Amino acid sequence: MATVGLLHPGEMGAAVGGCLVTAGHTVLWDPAGRSRATTGRALATELTGTSLDSVVSRSSVIFSVCPPHAALDVARHVAAAGFGGVYVDANAISVATAARVASAVTAAGAAYVDGGIIGPPPENTGRTRLYLCGERAAEVRALFARSALDARIAEGAHGQPYAASAVKMAYAAWTKGTGALLLACRALARAEGVERTLLEEWGLSQPALRAQSERSADAAAAKGWRWVAEMEEIAASMAAAGLPPEFHQAAAEIFDRAAHADEPSAGVASGAGLDTVMSALI
Repeated sequence: MATVGLLHPGEMGAAVGGCLVTAGHTVLWDPAGRSRATTGRALATELTGTSLDSVVSRSSVIFSVCPPHAALDVARHVAAAGFGGVYVDANAISVATAARVASAVTAAGAAYVDGGIIGPPPENTGRTRLYLCGERAAEVRALFARSALDARIAEGAHGQPYAASAVKMAYAAWTKGTGALLLACRALARAEGVERTLLEEWGLSQPALRAQSERSADAAAAKGWRWVAEMEEIAASMAAAGLPPEFHQAAAEIFDRAAHADEPSAGVASGAGLDTVMSALI
């Protein structure tokens, strides 16, 4: 059984840490400066609180599961603390950002494993996958044996060292990107005074879209602040591949506006945040 460090246990990170605990590993985290909600999640999943120096010195593997905009700073802090084990970046970042993270940690003597999580926080078996890539990816995959998280090796052509991040970017380009597009479509209809007619037409030809737009609004109000950087990372990925980045740049703006809605709707019934988000978009 391994001692694993986890930086930082938000909703997804705590659930990943919980999977490691159920697999028999000791999972360390640094509670300094973290919120009461974060502490509550860590306690619920039986993570062990300690200092960052202790996380670094005691862990053979460190997972970074944080908002995309913080991924490089987290890696630099771990590198500066002298970590020499296996560093797993499981954030929604572009291949270019993953390469910078890898450069930071390997320069300090650590091994880098690229990761990308697809699905909800892994509380039930079969719903969430952790894609991994790198020379020591198989070792990391083995940590999750008999847990609710399905860890898999991401295969990239020509030895792509950041295949897991590339998969995450391509996948989230659709799942979150289409959510932003749907919100923009409904906001346009509302701005032009034809929302009721659009909803009637959706009922005839696209019956799933009304409820989907309401779920997208609730999610954007609660998590849009986190998805802004993710859309920017996807836009950078598109540009690096010679594809137009503008759609996901626009999606970043949609989520940024939604994140500044007056009454974020986390934890409320589906659709309750729609009017608030629409007002923020228009």
